[in-house]
Amino acid sequence: MIKPKAFVLCGDGINCDAETIWALNQAGFVPTRVHTSEILETPRKLMTAQLLALPGGFSFGDEIASGKVLALKLKEKLKDVLYDYIERGSLVLGICNGFQVLTQLGLLPNSKPSAPRTVSLTHNNSGKFINKWVELEISPFSSSTFFEGLTTIHLPVRHGEGRLVLDAEASPQTIEQVKKRAVLRYAEDINGSYDRIAALTNERGNVLGLMPHPEAFVRWSQHPAWTLSKFPTRSEKAGLKVTVSPAFGIPHGLSILMNAAKAVR
Repeated sequence: MIKPKAFVLCGDGINCDAETIWALNQAGFVPTRVHTSEILETPRKLMTAQLLALPGGFSFGDEIASGKVLALKLKEKLKDVLYDYIERGSLVLGICNGFQVLTQLGLLPNSKPSAPRTVSLTHNNSGKFINKWVELEISPFSSSTFFEGLTTIHLPVRHGEGRLVLDAEASPQTIEQVKKRAVLRYAEDINGSYDRIAALTNERGNVLGLMPHPEAFVRWSQHPAWTLSKFPTRSEKAGLKVTVSPAFGIPHGLSILMNAAKAVR
């Protein structure tokens, strides 16, 4: 079986490309590190891959706003190709800083060329950088193939600007659209994000931006509670018995990436 090809952006301050490449390889992709300058010189090269990953990191040192400068750089030469790429059904995955870039590009929650930009990711309401593992709830109405077969997951977050906010003049229709495309929510409010939103997808489900890091949970030993028989969940605290351990399935980040590989295989 031919494995799908993935391009992973690097350079310009991106610093999670190595982990993302390793994780995608484990999930069944053939990942290739591609420098931003290389993809901008030959934009149509993107069409030879089935997935484009924008990893986490601190592109351009988070100057102006997280993801802003890299988005401006990509917008000049790559955005038209990205529309074609998305339209044909290929996958785009933006993790943390990559999610910030996708919102700055105006590709979420609507990836149509004429769609206005309606959301941003800004400073956490605490004003502090967050680095911890969180419980996340997947929308039962999600059309995204990334989360097939998953309901509640654990992933780490590492961000200072992860609070999703809506445009001040957002219409009721826009607000409803954002809620509908929110495929992942924090089980508890950690950063003040609107409606506890941790991830957005487009209508087709092939563009995903999320603040948590799936590439950081592709083996069970990465979870701080991996030696326990089960991970504590909010449902458990409410008196429900929920068991999540290495014996009961694939690490959640790996599941997300394996679903992506299956979708384009």
